[in-house]
Amino acid sequence: AAFAEVARVEAVMSEWRPSSEVSRLNAAGGAPVTVSAELFELLQRARDLGDRSGGAFDVTWAALRGVWDFDAGRVPAPDAVAAAQARIDYRRLTLDPAARTATLPAGMAVGLGGIAKGYGIDRAAAVLRARGFTAFLVDGGGDLYVAGEKAPGQPWTVGVQHPRRRDELMVALPVRDAAVVTSGDYERYFEAGGRRYHHIIDPRTGMPAERSVAVTVRAADATFADALATALFVMGPEAGIALAEALPGVDAAVLAADGRVVATPGLRAAFPARWQEAR
Repeated sequence: AAFAEVARVEAVMSEWRPSSEVSRLNAAGGAPVTVSAELFELLQRARDLGDRSGGAFDVTWAALRGVWDFDAGRVPAPDAVAAAQARIDYRRLTLDPAARTATLPAGMAVGLGGIAKGYGIDRAAAVLRARGFTAFLVDGGGDLYVAGEKAPGQPWTVGVQHPRRRDELMVALPVRDAAVVTSGDYERYFEAGGRRYHHIIDPRTGMPAERSVAVTVRAADATFADALATALFVMGPEAGIALAEALPGVDAAVLAADGRVVATPGLRAAFPARWQEAR
C-alpha cells in the first residue's frame, strides 16, 4: 500500500507524464488550472521556501531542464542559459486559495524534483502509520524517514556518505521520528575544463551552485527536508545555516567547497569541523 501511494503521488506530480496535474499546469499557456488540494499545498510550501531562501529554491526552475544535458556532458552557451533564466521566477506562479487554482505564465514550467520525492516519502509513512506500524524506515533513494526505534532501546542510524569517497561514510546519525535528506554535487555531474558541473542549479544564475559540496538536513517531515536541502546547498554555508537555525525543529550541516563543515548546534558535534584536509 505504501508503494501504491508513492506511485499515486508520482502520477500527480510528475512533469514527465502528460496526464499529471503538473503537466496540465505547465501546458495551460497562462490559463488558471484547478488543482488538487495536495498539489496546491505543495506549491504553497514551495513558494514559501522560495521567499525564505531569497529565491535559492525556485519551483519554476524547470525552464533550465532543456538547457543542461548532464548525460552529454556539455556546458550550455551563456545566451541559452540567459534565455531560460528569463522564464524562472516562482513569484509569477499565482495561487488562488478560494478557487484552488494555479496560474503560470506561458513559457514557464514548474518542476517538483526538489520537493516531490520528500512528499512521496511522507505519504508512504502516513500509510504505514494508518495501518498501525510504529517503527519503520522509508528510503526514497537516500532520502529517508524514520519512525520509532529499530529495536527496543536501539535507535535507527542513518549514514551520511563522504562526498568524494564513494564507499566511505562521514558520520552515522541516530534518528527517531524524523526525516534525513542529503543533497550532494556527486549525484549527477560531468567535468569539463577542469571544473565539475553538477545538477544542483542555482535558479538565480542558471549555473551549478558553487559554495557547497553536500548538505544534510534533519527535519520533522521529508517534504520540507527535501526542499530545504536544495535551498541550503544553493545558499551556501553561512546563509544556509543561518536559515536552518531560524527554522524550528530543523538541523543541518553544509559541507562547504573550501573544506569546512558549517552546522547547526544539533549536528555540530556529529560532524567533523572539516570534511577535507586544508590544502
